[in-house]
Amino acid sequence: MSGITPRTPSDDLASRLTLARYPRSAAYDVRWTVDNQMGPHALWLLEWLAPALGLDTAPPGARVLDLGCGRAMTSVFLAREYGAQVTAADLWIGPDDNAARLAEAGVADRVLPVSAEAHDLPFGEGSFDTVVSIDAYQYFGTDDLYLPTLTRLLKPGGRIGIVVPALREEIDGVEPPEHLKPFWEPGYWCFHTAGWWRRHWTRSGAVEVETADWLTDGWREWLLWCEVVAEHSTDRWHVEAAGRCAGMLRADRGRTLGFARVVGRRL
Repeated sequence: MSGITPRTPSDDLASRLTLARYPRSAAYDVRWTVDNQMGPHALWLLEWLAPALGLDTAPPGARVLDLGCGRAMTSVFLAREYGAQVTAADLWIGPDDNAARLAEAGVADRVLPVSAEAHDLPFGEGSFDTVVSIDAYQYFGTDDLYLPTLTRLLKPGGRIGIVVPALREEIDGVEPPEHLKPFWEPGYWCFHTAGWWRRHWTRSGAVEVETADWLTDGWREWLLWCEVVAEHSTDRWHVEAAGRCAGMLRADRGRTLGFARVVGRRL
């Protein structure tokens, strides 16, 4: 199958990116993941999320909203690995662009690409069994009023699961840690701890939080991926962005930055 053929053992780069805790992700062509990435390794993060979200045991054909899907790598993964029927929603990557990628991956019959803004989702109440968001929810979901508007799209008892860049501990005051000041951007203030997300979701009254935790050594995996993208991407902007991110993660060495996983069940 063109575009996402399994790696070969002789592929040194694939071997470098083969991590024991992500066996499903290791089957995907590294060139395909590099060319379609838009940040941290989305397939690794989704594979970490999947057991907590119940994707491993979900019946075939479960209806999943992939919110902020980017170039739809995660949507391909959801369809192929978990047999989901996926709606791939993104604001920045157009549905025609993603439709071509989905057809190439052989999942056009199982993934519907749509253009949608997170605050104006064109779906009816109870449309989905599951909502997934990988490295996107932090950009809109810190709003105290947002979660109830999203969970109405879930059937009663349905789950929402996210993985987001996160803080090990909340930052006091208005300045980032000294070692991160050369790299810090205002948008990073949307990063929070797993505990913050647990409280934020619980306060909404929309879900029962089932999981809110920290990815052990997630910063090392993030750094590895940034180094690979900086070395192998053919997109100059991504090369520069990944290089800056790698510098930040080397300076931090896990003191501040990593990933949080959060799962809630609609009440």
